[in-house]
Amino acid sequence: MEAKPVRITDTVLRDGHQSLLATRMRTEDMLPIAEKLDAVGYHSLEVWGGATFDTCLRFLHEDPWARLRLLKQHIRKTPLQMLLRGQNVVGYRHYADDIVERFVAKAVENGMDIFRIFDALNDLRNIEWALKVVKREGAHAQGTICYTLSPVHNNDFFVRQAKELEDMGADSVCIKDMAGLLAPRDAYDLVSKMKSSLSVPIQLHCHYTSGMASSAYLKAIEAGVDIVDTAISTMALGSSQPPTESMVSMLQHTSYDTGLDLTLLSDIAKYIGEVRKHYKQFEGELMGVDTNVLIYQIPGGMISNLVSQLRDQNALHRLDEVLAEVPRVREDMGYPPLVTPSSQIVGTQAVLNVILGERYKVVPREVRAYFQGYYGKPPGKLNPEVKKAILGDEETIGVRPADLLPPEYPKAAKETEGTACCEEDIISYALFPQVAMDFFRRRTADGVVGKDVVAAIAAALAPPSPAPASMVASAQGISPWKLAGRQQIMKLRLGGRP
Repeated sequence: MEAKPVRITDTVLRDGHQSLLATRMRTEDMLPIAEKLDAVGYHSLEVWGGATFDTCLRFLHEDPWARLRLLKQHIRKTPLQMLLRGQNVVGYRHYADDIVERFVAKAVENGMDIFRIFDALNDLRNIEWALKVVKREGAHAQGTICYTLSPVHNNDFFVRQAKELEDMGADSVCIKDMAGLLAPRDAYDLVSKMKSSLSVPIQLHCHYTSGMASSAYLKAIEAGVDIVDTAISTMALGSSQPPTESMVSMLQHTSYDTGLDLTLLSDIAKYIGEVRKHYKQFEGELMGVDTNVLIYQIPGGMISNLVSQLRDQNALHRLDEVLAEVPRVREDMGYPPLVTPSSQIVGTQAVLNVILGERYKVVPREVRAYFQGYYGKPPGKLNPEVKKAILGDEETIGVRPADLLPPEYPKAAKETEGTACCEEDIISYALFPQVAMDFFRRRTADGVVGKDVVAAIAAALAPPSPAPASMVASAQGISPWKLAGRQQIMKLRLGGRP
């Protein structure tokens, strides 16, 4: 296979700090380094989605839409990328199609270029609508498979799913290894099979939790993967991604050379290292390699949640019992990949089973909804005895869960009359009603509009500084698909319509 330069997506502004700092990095700490990040020549910068939307509103008292607009003002060359939970959008339940549609349309209008779309159960029905809307809006739709290990998952299964995503219209496919389970030999085999079956680019996203991610990347690169996700070194490792600079160095002077400037990356790493000191209180407990993930398949963020739940019950000493219970609950539920929200559903039930001393004595409504089919179709068969104990003779649904949901936007618009300032506010409320309403009240109390909105308006009105010649030159090599949606966005900003 002919070798070619590998492209890199840096996750420092999203998954990096979500994995290591509980998603607490503020916009004001992102903007000073944004233009340097833009000058690197990355394939894309992951800056939004995942837990950032909720955390902005709930903990940081920032408007996530304002963050996106501000970053777009400072990052003009490099495509911006987000993580979209399919029909769950950026929340923890399924939303109606009109909410998915309006969210995607507004995200593109506010500056989003690439949408990485996944479903926690790999139920592609829950991806299809979001993917269609992203393409309709002129942005890049990346279909995603969640990598996991189980009796019902193997590389042939993932290749079939990737092909289905391509047939749906996905512009690229991502292998999302959220727990760091992908071994180097499997990475080579999986990517090789995908490259022989697909015609779209393939991207690999791994977490470093098990310590295998860098090696998996190298074998995937040998097999022909097009793009890999890394995080700048001072926001890498642990449950984050492999370090950007290390990957760039390993590929230097080879046919896979990324061409990225290590001196510039070093400057960025130094800045992020200083910023990270401000968030010391949010540092996770997993700082190095945790090989337990290879036994229990529990991502680093999920372990933090389990520890928190047990600490609240004064039962932290029972963590090992919970870790052993998680795989059993996962088996009962048909082996779902452990990623938001399925990781929370499985983890909470495991904690309850251990603390109460009786399995499924108490079943949260989310677990019941899972067994009813309201999160989608499980990858494997549900444990019939557990299903009977939870549902009795109640039948499960067989349709796409969102097919049962009436439009939600009109209700959200009515409930936010006099409070919402724009359509983005209504969407925020539809996704997180109480959290968004608290944010709106706080924003008003701060003085008409919050400082984030003021900053966004000021940035929008300010004339952009001229791009350095090196940036303009390097921009000539950007492939057209990476700039999808930009023409439409510029028309909107100039007062036109797409």
